[in-house]
Amino acid sequence: MPRPTTEPEDPSESRDRRARRFAAAGDPLRLAILDELLATDRSFGELASTLGIAGSLLAHHLDRLLDADVIERITSSGDRRRRYFRLLPAGVALTAARSAELPGPMLFICTHNSARSQLAAALWERRVGSRASSAGTEPAEAVHPAAIAAGERFGLDLSAAMPQPLSARDLRVCCTVTVCDRAHESLQREVAVAGVGLHWSIPDPVDDPRDDAFDRTVELIEWRIERVAA
Repeated sequence: MPRPTTEPEDPSESRDRRARRFAAAGDPLRLAILDELLATDRSFGELASTLGIAGSLLAHHLDRLLDADVIERITSSGDRRRRYFRLLPAGVALTAARSAELPGPMLFICTHNSARSQLAAALWERRVGSRASSAGTEPAEAVHPAAIAAGERFGLDLSAAMPQPLSARDLRVCCTVTVCDRAHESLQREVAVAGVGLHWSIPDPVDDPRDDAFDRTVELIEWRIERVAA
């Protein structure tokens, strides 16, 4: 996700960009798309089903929002044929910007429960103050050392955390947030049957060679939590 720039913008260029964004959002269906993406990333099929929009019409509206740089299209790290649509920071101001009414407790899920979901649960508890837990569809033996170190840099203590397996009961009693494309795609049917389920398409920092990969993951998760619990 693009980080805010510190370079000054030309005022006229900024106004032109804002005008394009407001024009792109000037349709009830496009506003509905933006409102949906405020809390969760969605694939094309998920948006069509959730919003009841025909495929050809949805494609037209998504193209307008993509051209205005208020959403982005990203490739799944699980099924590479799948694309997810994600709200960009510039698009947040165009949404209803409401706090999501989510039934607790929160459960964050990734494949190995060794980094992203552990960090997300700890960040949620600190930001929101309500209970959160995490689990994995294929839990690792231990939390990744780099995730523990990143947590320390952001004031989170993961030293005693252990990966946990996901259970069917978890899906029934929790509000689930998959923070991993592979986990989301393997659990779609179960989450749909169980109730509320959000998806945040967050890349696995273990696969990212950059030195600050885990810090970037924490920042991205923080940004998502702020959007849901503003």
